Amino acid sequence: MSKRSLLFVVLSLSILVACNSKEDKDTYKFSLYRAVNKNDTATLTLNKNEKRFFGQYEITHYEIGKDSGDVEGNIVGDTLKGSFHYKTHGGSWKRVPLALLQKDNKLFLGTGVIGTYLNLPCYIPDIPIDYTNPEFLFEEIKVEKK
Repeated sequence: MSKRSLLFVVLSLSILVACNSKEDKDTYKFSLYRAVNKNDTATLTLNKNEKRFFGQYEITHYEIGKDSGDVEGNIVGDTLKGSFHYKTHGGSWKRVPLALLQKDNKLFLGTGVIGTYLNLPCYIPDIPIDYTNPEFLFEEIKVEKK
């Protein structure tokens, strides 16, 4: 193996390890939320720290099926912005932007105009996200630790 090839392999592995390093999961706080809108029920489990969140989101559509998958993103002030990557009740995978406003120990699901950036859906930054009439208003469910 040439020096150049060896250097390339070492640099590639270094970058791979650095990019895949996990954050300290002990700094995340677990929360469980539930919301009901007409006949639909949504459950949201979140692991949050000061800057990031990740978790599971499931929407059960009455007599139709459910959408379930992963959420992840960033926290800026009182707003959680990220994406919801899920399998639809029809069986295909989708990714949509997600925005939640933390207020009075509740999470308000926001709506906005969706565009794409680097082929990923996101809310258009110049148009404000609306939290006034949320499809789901999540309330925290207290879970006792064992």
